Amino acid sequence: MRDHGLNRLKPGANRGVHLFAAPLLWTGVGSMLMVRGWGWVGPGRHWYVLLALVLGTIKSLAILDRSARRGIERMVHLRDGTCLGAVYSWKTWLLVALMIGSGILLRTFYTPGVAIGVLYLAVGWGLLFSSRLGWLRWFRWIGGKR
Repeated sequence: MRDHGLNRLKPGANRGVHLFAAPLLWTGVGSMLMVRGWGWVGPGRHWYVLLALVLGTIKSLAILDRSARRGIERMVHLRDGTCLGAVYSWKTWLLVALMIGSGILLRTFYTPGVAIGVLYLAVGWGLLFSSRLGWLRWFRWIGGKR
């Protein structure tokens, strides 16, 4: 039976692609935030960078790892052909939109400097560090250990 609806336009993907896309996004966004934060902190301010790394690690271990594990578990149980947008739940996409909006507002009302740089470094490092769970799961998946 032919599908004449929007379903044929849906960017469907198998679970392995979902498991790859999730940590790729966290890695990309985390790296971008760290580069921006590093630029605002400036050279020679190692204590600020260390503070950001400590805060980001705490956020990763206390909050983001739990979220990553839930997302990975959800993706493992998706059906092949599920829309690639389902890589994250709608609640997570809503949180992403809120975080992007918050970042825009923050930069609009405050001149980026050391404080915002530390915040960006911490959030970026948290995402980057927690992405390890997704990468580990994806490597297991492609290795046949589903």
